[in-house]
Amino acid sequence: MRFIPKLLVLACLLFSSLAQAAISPDLLKPLSGDDPDTRVAAVAQIAALATPEAARVLQALQDDQLYAAPDGKVYIVDGEQAYDPSTSKSVPLPEGIDGVMVNNRLRSAVAGALSGLKLLAPERSTRLAAAQALQQSVDPAQLPLIHKALAQESDAEIQQILQVLIASANLHAPDAATRKQAVQDLAGSSDARLLPVLQAMLEKGGEPDEVVQLAAIDTMGQIKGRVARMEFAGNVFYGISLGSVLLLAALGLAITFGLMGIINMAHGELLMIGAYTTYLCQLFFRTYLPGLQDAYLLAALPAAFFVAGLVGVALERTVIRWLYGRPLETLLATWGISLILMQTVRTIFGAQNVEVANPAWMSGGVTVLGGLVLPYNRLAIIGFAFVVVVAVWLILNKTRLGLFVRAVTQNRRMADCVGVATGKVDMLTFGLGSGIAGLGGVALSQLGNVGPDLGQSYIVDSFMVVVLGGVGQLAGTVIAALGLGEVNKFLEPVAGAVLAKIAILVFIIIFIQRRPQGLFAMKGRSVE
Repeated sequence: MRFIPKLLVLACLLFSSLAQAAISPDLLKPLSGDDPDTRVAAVAQIAALATPEAARVLQALQDDQLYAAPDGKVYIVDGEQAYDPSTSKSVPLPEGIDGVMVNNRLRSAVAGALSGLKLLAPERSTRLAAAQALQQSVDPAQLPLIHKALAQESDAEIQQILQVLIASANLHAPDAATRKQAVQDLAGSSDARLLPVLQAMLEKGGEPDEVVQLAAIDTMGQIKGRVARMEFAGNVFYGISLGSVLLLAALGLAITFGLMGIINMAHGELLMIGAYTTYLCQLFFRTYLPGLQDAYLLAALPAAFFVAGLVGVALERTVIRWLYGRPLETLLATWGISLILMQTVRTIFGAQNVEVANPAWMSGGVTVLGGLVLPYNRLAIIGFAFVVVVAVWLILNKTRLGLFVRAVTQNRRMADCVGVATGKVDMLTFGLGSGIAGLGGVALSQLGNVGPDLGQSYIVDSFMVVVLGGVGQLAGTVIAALGLGEVNKFLEPVAGAVLAKIAILVFIIIFIQRRPQGLFAMKGRSVE
């Protein structure tokens, strides 16, 4: 007997929750009417309830499962079953019911309402995606739902988007003071999509109030300035990113061509070998170590360096060692080798591109300046390029191998006379440059698909970087790569990708005519 009061309390609570879940018939009845404005308003009011029952009604309306009885009551019908959302109960299928007609305007309102309901989802990613989707088109009828979502939102980024949505919706308010306040609230935004909306307010037939027009002009100026600064910062970042890619692609060539005088037309294929090594590492981890799949890139770095380095050593020992001092013959020989390597890769992996997915820790990006997204994979490549440059500088200036490389580069005959094994130094130097090219291939694999023709896209740019920076000059290579990356990114929006590339090539030709040694001249060079 003592359990009876508890059971009564539980029953009351259950009945209370069911009563709260049900939707008032006064909200549902307009859906069965003929007035389009009233029906759209009813959809917004139902969505503002933000309950599972409201979502169920709207979903049924979108799926053409909402029916109306002759007395105006609406039911959700699925087959032979009918559900009354005003009582939250299943009922026998009423007689004379007919499907609620849904025109394009109502369907659009329902779709927007369902998207708006996701603003109340427990997952942050779902709420953020819903808020960003509403930025494409926000309806003033959704304001109650957006206000409710803002009241319970704790994430600062989503709060900011919701505040902009409210201000955007209030631009169409009947009250001039509300419209002015909405315009002023948008002044802190960096969303360029607001500019056409504000511009429309200044056109004939747009905003009738002059005070609101003046506020719109001021807000447009602030947004344009913020967008211009954001675009400038974006061009600087992506220029550095492109420069880092060029640097990684050209750094190995700066050693083989700059220090050894070898015109290696197969350098691009060494990049390709590094990229395919990364693909094989990903495949190995995916098959045998699925729990550590995100760590494949850490294994790919040394693997790509050694595989590309061994290929370079093999090329130097079998072909290139016999061609020192004959640059045109090395050009022809390495061009033939590049064709052999590409065909070999096509035979093994096929002619189609293969996909190398970014690890989870390199997916996404960081948002700065209100709207500029810096991808993690490009940030990682910039940092990686810096580490590789430092490592190459340390090898060339602080190790015994670096000392021998500099000695052979400056005076091969004298180095040979004092006991330096010039042949071994040549082999290790070419292997080092090839291994660095393999590291560049790892970086390139994180920016796009990997295919047999990957290296062909970077061989010309790599030679331009090395020649512009100064043959054999590490500092010149870094400055030339970053400089070309920046110039290219700032020229592309103005002249287009093709004309920008042509303009850069013409500039380099003129520059080399005036200064053949490049940005920095190498002293004491003697390769015999």
